[in-house]
Amino acid sequence: MKFGEILLNQYRSRPLWMNGLLFFCGYMTFIYLPWDIFLKPLAEDQEVWFGIMFTGWAAKGGAVLHWLVYGAGTYGFIKMKSWMHPWSEAYVLQIAFSMFIWSYLNSEDSIAGIVVGLVSAALFFGLAAMLWRARLRFTTD
Repeated sequence: MKFGEILLNQYRSRPLWMNGLLFFCGYMTFIYLPWDIFLKPLAEDQEVWFGIMFTGWAAKGGAVLHWLVYGAGTYGFIKMKSWMHPWSEAYVLQIAFSMFIWSYLNSEDSIAGIVVGLVSAALFFGLAAMLWRARLRFTTD
């Protein structure tokens, strides 16, 4: 089997939106996070976990954790591993929660922060629901 056929079979094995998640996880694993960890100056480093911003060495540690999460996501989506369900949904729900908290804590107007937080969280709740509905696509090993 040629390399192009392998890529095409990979692409066809999951829905378009899930290919987007695979691409995003791959980008974060192989491009963004290595730059963030090894090249980004410590004074500029920021990472958000659970809606709270970390800077400096705490951000570097958070970036390493993000690297592990996105690396696992890349592998899990390529191989459609069974452990991706429920962990992918749990991580996306954590992002939804974080988006709400981040928007609320960093808004000048608390009402606007709540509205923006609810809208952004709703988008990630939708993505978590799509992952939940696609749970049977993840194979048992």
